[in-house]
Amino acid sequence: MSITAETVKSALAAVIDPNTGKDFVAMRALKNLVVEGANVAFEIELPYPGKSQFAAIGAAVEAAVAALPGVGTVSAKVRTNIVSHAVQRGVKLMPNIKNIIAVASGKGGVGKSTTAVNLALALAAEGAEVGILDADIYGPSQPTMMGINDRPETMDGKTMEPLANYGVQVASIGFLIDPDQPMIWRGPMVTQALSQLLEQTNWRDLDYLIIDMPPGTGDIQLSLSQKVPVTGAVIVTTPQDIALLDARKGLKMFEKVGIPILGVVENMSTHICSNCGHAEAIFGTGGGEKMCGEYGVDFLGALPLTLSIREQADSGKPTVVAEPDGPVAQIYKDIARKMAIKVADKAKDMSSKFPSIVVKND
Repeated sequence: MSITAETVKSALAAVIDPNTGKDFVAMRALKNLVVEGANVAFEIELPYPGKSQFAAIGAAVEAAVAALPGVGTVSAKVRTNIVSHAVQRGVKLMPNIKNIIAVASGKGGVGKSTTAVNLALALAAEGAEVGILDADIYGPSQPTMMGINDRPETMDGKTMEPLANYGVQVASIGFLIDPDQPMIWRGPMVTQALSQLLEQTNWRDLDYLIIDMPPGTGDIQLSLSQKVPVTGAVIVTTPQDIALLDARKGLKMFEKVGIPILGVVENMSTHICSNCGHAEAIFGTGGGEKMCGEYGVDFLGALPLTLSIREQADSGKPTVVAEPDGPVAQIYKDIARKMAIKVADKAKDMSSKFPSIVVKND
């Protein structure tokens, strides 16, 4: 039996990506297929960051092709290619940033910032170029969580360079003010400051920019949602009924401004005793999943309430870098992968494919 490109494609069409649930041919991941006699070489291009998945996926696709009668050597290379996706109508993409993801909550105190920083670190651990914008002007926490105490530099007096740690670029008002200085600003000043942080930071070719949104659904959040080109939003809540009430408001706000909800993360789902390991649902159970069912959005995952998450964030070494192989870090990585896959499923940005149309009156 002679080996052809079609027989190879048929074999690969039977291999399912465990992360997307689709076969590699249907998801158009098969690239650069070369058949030379009995030898086959090809590439699998993942639309999400998945460095930790490369070996297993490569082995699976090579085994599927090697099982074909008459096949000689099989060489498969797995890689990632992150592209820009569509944002709200009337809002232009930013240069050097492919996708912006807003991590939001309807109320404070649900662990939104801790979730945002660990998701950013999880994406970076899988090979993506990632930045995080600390949009909580009144209570910036990312400098502490990311273990950065420096001041940003400017090369031209107009823009500033992002600071970085653990492979993630960071911008925060916290780098520019005294830690004990309160921000006694009204809404328009805060919105302007956030716009400057976003637009005047020289982000370096980001696949994803995570925005740690301020809590609530007021003027600041609405202005950001209308002016910033957001690919999608993640809602962080706890199982508690009061938190879920506000999380629903946040979800509705993004829907009204045309920003898709990538999913919901339930934080502090169960309390894990640091002494005996006993798990107790002190904030209730199933609230996040129930809300997802009501609104038709994805439940990305649930995180426990453990002492280690708080201690690691406060020490400037969040869980994903403090215990990269631990069970909690694995939850963050699973959530980040689901989030990235949801982004990959969105329509690609095609604005660069079309010329600008200018109408002149003669």
